[in-house]
Order: sequence, then structure tokens, then C-alpha cells
Amino acid sequence: MKAEGSVFKFGDNIDTDVIIPARYLNVSSGDELAKYCMIDIDEDFVNKIKKGDIIVAGKNFGCGSSREHAPLCIKCAGISCVIAENFARIFYRNAINIGMPILECEQAAKEIQPGDEVAIDFATGTITDKTTGKQYQAQPFPPFMQELVNQGGLVEYTKQKIAKQ
Repeated sequence: MKAEGSVFKFGDNIDTDVIIPARYLNVSSGDELAKYCMIDIDEDFVNKIKKGDIIVAGKNFGCGSSREHAPLCIKCAGISCVIAENFARIFYRNAINIGMPILECEQAAKEIQPGDEVAIDFATGTITDKTTGKQYQAQPFPPFMQELVNQGGLVEYTKQKIAKQ
């Protein structure tokens, strides 16, 4: 699995209330949630991104309340991956559960700049900043977690397993 896109960069402690504000949580459709992704930090964010673009952030991305809506709205907005120095534990798990690829890489998160073109190989954890030519190494997901993401998340993965039985 690979991804490639332009970078949108955010700082430390981007919480789930910023990713998808509570006032929009009455919406259940991922496509509808996507319209409000990052609206309180950049009200025009969803109009700027293109399918496949990448978010790069600092420390503790996804902190705050435990809402699966946060990685879902990012994924449905068209973001192909979030790279951060580190993630809040519950966001990390929720992202995997809904099939949203994320990578932790401190150096990449610090050095990659907004607008850079980045390519990611999820199998190896290699992040290439095509703008600068620099490569970074993140820890790739174990094969089981890669399969969860490839299947679109835990629910789809489980459906596939049941169908094979």
C-alpha cells in the first residue's frame, strides 16, 4: 500500500474537538462529517485538500475525547495518511479500526513542510519528501494491522474473515 500527496501541516496537541467539533457529531455519514474536518482550525481546509493529500503534525495528535468520528472525517475528506511525532492512544486505535493509515516519525513531522509533496510506502514505513529528496523511516504496521487498514478497518476485515469461513 502506498500514498502520495501534498502536505498540510499542523502543530502539537491537535485534539478531536478541532478535528471534528462536537456540534457536528449528530451527523453519522462519513462523507457528511468530512465537510467539517478541521473547520475550527482552518475553515477552508476541506476546500483546499485533494484526494490523497497528507496531514503532518507534531506531538499528541488526536488527543481529547474518544471519538471515532475524528479519524473517520479525516479519511472521508480524502486524506491518505497522517504522519505525526506521536498520536494520542485512543486516536491511534480508532484510526486503525476505521482503516485510516497513520505513521509516527518524529524527524519527518519536524522537517516536512506545508506544501511538500510526500510519498509513503506503508509496507516498509518509508516516507519520501519528494520536494527535498529526504527520506525518513517510520515503523511500519505489523502485517496484521496492515491487513486491517487494507481491508478498510476492523468491521470490513471481520466481514471478510466471516465470509471466508
